[in-house]
Amino acid sequence: MQALITGASSGIGRDLARVLASKNYDLILVARRQNRLEELQKELKTKVKIITLDLSITSNVYKLYELTKNEDIDILINNAGFGLFGLFNETDLDTELKMIDLNIKTYHILTKLFLQDMLKKDQGYILNVCSSAGFMAGPKMSTYYASKNYVTKLTMAINEELRKEKSHVQISALCPGPVATEFNEVAHGTFAIREANSYDVAKYAIKKLMQHKMLIVPTFLMKITLFLNRFAPYRLSLIISYHIQNRKSKRKE
Repeated sequence: MQALITGASSGIGRDLARVLASKNYDLILVARRQNRLEELQKELKTKVKIITLDLSITSNVYKLYELTKNEDIDILINNAGFGLFGLFNETDLDTELKMIDLNIKTYHILTKLFLQDMLKKDQGYILNVCSSAGFMAGPKMSTYYASKNYVTKLTMAINEELRKEKSHVQISALCPGPVATEFNEVAHGTFAIREANSYDVAKYAIKKLMQHKMLIVPTFLMKITLFLNRFAPYRLSLIISYHIQNRKSKRKE
């Protein structure tokens, strides 16, 4: 058994690797930081191959597929991504375009290419690491929320297509709330509510993926939050979201 994990050098991706290694999966780990991947490779007890690529560059996404398409991947985990806090008119356009390339295009390409391969075998799992942001709009974090909406809804649509076709291929969206990772440092912000433990989220995600759960929401708080959000008027949801983002945005001194 073998799994491919992008964004595996830290956070949820790193802990997903640890969970799968504990279940005797061989791993192909992908990220930009080779030293982090090598540290993780030494830690894990199963066979681990590392690939150092910046997946915000679209040509590298196709390169990754070409390097791994014959590896008989049982689980694909799309996890690479980042966020950015700030008002839309003030945030850096180049950074946002890079985010769109990584958070959307990379997921889209790898999901399509590996799904086509899995359908030929009629087996396999795809886990797209999304966010609770995938069900809301996020003032002061608008591009990130929009990118997660894209991947969440794409995953849900593919899941229904597979269900209708009675396929044995499973695709799921992992939609956590705040998780204790390096996300804050990259996004230049801090969460106002307690962050979930990354390993606990990873362990729960793999358990529910294997149970063919379409939407995987790790904590009770986020389950309740997303349930209540279904009934909130759009304007109220936006006001609440803005308040949350405003509290967690870092101000430069």
